[in-house]
Amino acid sequence: MIRRRFLALSAAAAAAPLAARAQTNPPAPGAVQGAQASPARPAGEMELAYLADAPSTPTGLAVSAQGRVFLMMPRFTGREPITVGEVLEGGRVVAYPSEALNRVDRDEPQRSMFHVPNGVFGANESLWLLDAGLPEGKGVPVKGGAKLIEVDLGTNEVRRVLPLDPAIEPTSSLNDLRVDAQRNRAFITDQGQDGQGAILAVDLETGRCVRRLAEHPSTKSQEKVVKFVEARPVMQRPTPDAEPKSPQGGANGIALSPDGARLYYAPLMARRLYAVDAALLLDENATDGDVAASVEDLGEKGMTGGLSTDSQDRVYLTLQEQNALARRHPDGRIEVLGSDPRLVWADTISITPDRWLYVSGAQVNRRPEYNGGEDLQKPPYAILRVRIDADPA
Repeated sequence: MIRRRFLALSAAAAAAPLAARAQTNPPAPGAVQGAQASPARPAGEMELAYLADAPSTPTGLAVSAQGRVFLMMPRFTGREPITVGEVLEGGRVVAYPSEALNRVDRDEPQRSMFHVPNGVFGANESLWLLDAGLPEGKGVPVKGGAKLIEVDLGTNEVRRVLPLDPAIEPTSSLNDLRVDAQRNRAFITDQGQDGQGAILAVDLETGRCVRRLAEHPSTKSQEKVVKFVEARPVMQRPTPDAEPKSPQGGANGIALSPDGARLYYAPLMARRLYAVDAALLLDENATDGDVAASVEDLGEKGMTGGLSTDSQDRVYLTLQEQNALARRHPDGRIEVLGSDPRLVWADTISITPDRWLYVSGAQVNRRPEYNGGEDLQKPPYAILRVRIDADPA
């Protein structure tokens, strides 16, 4: 069993001396000589838990009850060496569950992991991995490549593979996953390569999967929205002479209420949070109209990536524009729990039974496609944590 290793957070802030100001010009009318600006209000501290030497952008994070840490690294270009890894002592990341499964093999799509953006834990010591079937991060998903993979954490071997082809479109880009082990079902967001998102619902017993809320406003990328990370707008600009344009991203973050009744979700490029009746998503008698009628607009929540919930039905939000973490109470109130400059592009949340909430800084905004072809990512990647006062949902 991999030993949990936490790095101590040490930040010594040294005050720089102020340069003497020239007095050649008189102060402006109404100016107060010697006045200083008030410091920003503190948002709460976050603790550095791990530094991961990931070989590529780690958007997905899963921390087990035993302290094992797993990263999911989507293949954005096809040059990424692995798509799932485990963080070992010292931050080293190795292929998981094996080197062989991390190799791209279009001829054996059920035995190959192409593009895994996220993974979560299920029952009986299992890790569920979501494969979008995109070996180069775009294009038509490989036939049979989009799937759910259940891995036994005890043996590190694959238990089963569930194909998702019936619910996949040529422009699909599967992103996030939640497994409801108590009811034997799973829910997946499809953010769409064109921003036209959807939600997939999977019966884990039969393998039946359905596509819901396609073309619905709540799963679409919102037009004329700009995301700011590290004080800069995130704009697609793959080459220095390319015309900058705002990226698209439909249904992205996803979370399930503790009673399994509501599925929370939000597009990547939108500022509102939504909920839908989870049971209707898999109900064979429910029409798409019935599902759409159950959608609730829960209001603005900022620009977020991953979502999560606790046993009190509070929704945790990764505030990407503020390098921060917040949570939304059932009454709609939002509180910021903490912020940290190392939390660059706050992405996936993982809550452990001992009431630690872990969140990854994926640095997606520093990728070459947003910086004129220049890779500004700076490994190792930070995984931070905060204590919460509730159990996982």
